[in-house]
Amino acid sequence: MHVAIAGNIGAGKTTLTKLLAKHYNWEPEFEDVLDNPYLEDFYNKMARWSFNLQIYFLNSRFRQVLDIRKHGKDVIQDRTIYEDAYIFAPNLHAMGLMTNRDFENYKSLFELMESVTKAPDLLIYLRSSIPNLVGQIHKRGRDYENTISIDYLSRLNERYEAWIHDYDKGNLLVIDVDDIDFVNSPEDLGGIINKIDAQINGLF
Repeated sequence: MHVAIAGNIGAGKTTLTKLLAKHYNWEPEFEDVLDNPYLEDFYNKMARWSFNLQIYFLNSRFRQVLDIRKHGKDVIQDRTIYEDAYIFAPNLHAMGLMTNRDFENYKSLFELMESVTKAPDLLIYLRSSIPNLVGQIHKRGRDYENTISIDYLSRLNERYEAWIHDYDKGNLLVIDVDDIDFVNSPEDLGGIINKIDAQINGLF
């Protein structure tokens, strides 16, 4: 079983990954944020470091996907390889922060990787409004995230919604996180678990 959680910056992916891994006894695979050598540089100078950052994430997640299939464990993954390719890299290109040459190179590499990987058995998308994302980002207090603009988050949200609307690679569960608190409310977390159980058991 390969379950993946998708969502914008601050949507709660890592927190929900930890909670579900504990509940189902799944092995969590986290996004490489703390050890990422490009992230802080990227937020300070996006145009200079966008390609480097996206290649780093692409490589990291490609390794995760190969490991998941190789070891055959039940895994829950924090963010997917598709978000890099369909949301973050195209957004940087559209904003003029990644050159045409780099973007074409990036797309070519992703297409090669996608040809030898398989989509998650279940994709969980955490849908969030911009005010909620901003609040969560400020709450966790990562210094390098202080420069993230509302415009940048809005562009990402639009791309997420378009991607999810057309997603056809496997089972999909959309969860609106604005009005729930799965961290502090056992009832809200239980509601999410019930929806996942229904998906896993093929009820819907």
